[in-house]
Amino acid sequence: MMHILSGIFLFLHGLVHFWYVTLSMGWVSFQEDMGWTGQSWLLSGWLGENTARYLAAAGYALAGVLFAAAGVFVWMNSESAGKWLVPAAVLSTGMIVLFWDGQLSFLVEKGLLGMVISLAVLIFLGVR
Repeated sequence: MMHILSGIFLFLHGLVHFWYVTLSMGWVSFQEDMGWTGQSWLLSGWLGENTARYLAAAGYALAGVLFAAAGVFVWMNSESAGKWLVPAAVLSTGMIVLFWDGQLSFLVEKGLLGMVISLAVLIFLGVR
């Protein structure tokens, strides 16, 4: 039963990544209380804002697909779940760090909780 609940949780965690794809692509108008601006403290100035946003959309989409697939494998109690979870968690964490705008406001909306989940997945897999 636990693997079914864990699989559903990881699948849903993957779907949340697509909110950042939506924001990156500008499919919804930015509101201050959304928190995530799509700007990168590291890449926006170097690559330009449009290129950085496309990179954010691609990276978050890939992380979302990897987490969703991992969730399905966990749900099925497959041993190959870790092969999907590790890259998903690493990519997701990297995207959150790269696309943080450098401001301390709205940290949860900017992905702090997601990063905690991804790091917990990596720690849990390391303990197994």
